[in-house]
Amino acid sequence: MASTAVIVGNETFGLSEVHREPCDCIVRIPMRGSATSLNVASALSIMLREVEAQLRARKG
Repeated sequence: MASTAVIVGNETFGLSEVHREPCDCIVRIPMRGSATSLNVASALSIMLREVEAQLRARKG
């Protein structure tokens, strides 16, 4: 199994270009309403849940 690193940017400015450059994939969480960002812990929880769901779907 390949190794994966999840790098999370700050709540206001996201991930700096120096950290974005080596990434194979950049993802965003769609936002509705007036909120412009999520707490980093909340965003990471959403992301890890999606990773888990996709890994389970691959296993069948």
